[in-house]
Amino acid sequence: MAGVSDVREILSGDGEVGVEIVRNVRRWVDDKVVPNANELEHSGEFPSELHQDMIDLGIYSITFPEQYGGLALSFETYSAVIEEIARGWMGLAGIINTSVIDGWVIDTHGTPDQKDRFLPGLASGAIQGAFTITEPNAGSDAQAIRTSAKRDGDDYVLNGNKLFVTNGDRAGLFLTMAKTDSTAQPRHRGISAFLVQPESEGFQVARVIDKLGYKGPQTAELFFEDLRVPAGDLLGGEEGLGFKQMLSGLEIGRINVASRGVGVAQAAFDAAIVYAQQRETFGKPIAEHQAIQLKLADMATNIRAARLLTRDAARTKDAGRRADLDVGMAKLFATEVAVEASLESMRIHGGVGYTTELNVERYYRDAPLMVVAEGTSEIQKTVIARRLLELYRIDT
Repeated sequence: MAGVSDVREILSGDGEVGVEIVRNVRRWVDDKVVPNANELEHSGEFPSELHQDMIDLGIYSITFPEQYGGLALSFETYSAVIEEIARGWMGLAGIINTSVIDGWVIDTHGTPDQKDRFLPGLASGAIQGAFTITEPNAGSDAQAIRTSAKRDGDDYVLNGNKLFVTNGDRAGLFLTMAKTDSTAQPRHRGISAFLVQPESEGFQVARVIDKLGYKGPQTAELFFEDLRVPAGDLLGGEEGLGFKQMLSGLEIGRINVASRGVGVAQAAFDAAIVYAQQRETFGKPIAEHQAIQLKLADMATNIRAARLLTRDAARTKDAGRRADLDVGMAKLFATEVAVEASLESMRIHGGVGYTTELNVERYYRDAPLMVVAEGTSEIQKTVIARRLLELYRIDT
């Protein structure tokens, strides 16, 4: 599988530094994550030791500016690192995602004071970030949020609840979207973003939500009841910009999820191609049956396409260009490839692939999360189509 490994190392943004980081993470994944992921995943406990390893390896700091303790490397390198982590255990890459989103949004839109207070902790891993948009009545239609934020002297008072918050049980900073003007038209102009800390009175983790897959990071529901947030923690110091600010963060999240999709698909393929050469039927390895060969060929081709599409999207973000089209395409394709590859790997393994004795059933449970997280595949298609119509607009 050397050829596949070589492809995973095609990086242009950071030269040898980026390649060496990816190699170090790959060795750690092979040595520490792969042998332990199944046991940890089924235990339902937070993987504290592996999480500390990620901090020690500097994974949290990859994309942060140097002045805040980061490595100031590219999202292209970040994408390759996330792929390797997800190849070992997809959940681990989700733990990192929300901190990187928060960091980028604060660095891009925050005030100097907000950057100084929060970015060093996020970059070092000392502060775990969380990203909160979804509510019981607002998923794909994020403008439909009902959480309100009313100015009261030097504070804003937040009331409402948030759903499906990754790291919601342990985060130290919650980048939160709330309505400061419920009458604004269009609706997004009434939405602002806040930097919420869980120590504040009125903040409650209502419950931890059980899930089919995506173990490791916990997913929580939050309640805000007369939660007071200092006016200095209104992101950027200006109301009405939250929707735009949060959407820019979703582009980072979609690079992460696309990279996770590639990693899970790669893991499923790796397991399938090894098993296909070991398992015999009708007197020969099943890898010699054309039906199996066709599956392997399709899997490998789609995975390589997904990887290159994802890296290209990361390079677009690195270049500072508008990236909604690129990250939407990458997220759409890579996550659908992950679902298909996990199912095909299970079919190649046959009955044993459906048992908890092998990793394949975990890939099969983890993959569906990625086609709905950070915007469903249907939302990605809508984003893609709207941007294409802008680019190819004709005069009528």
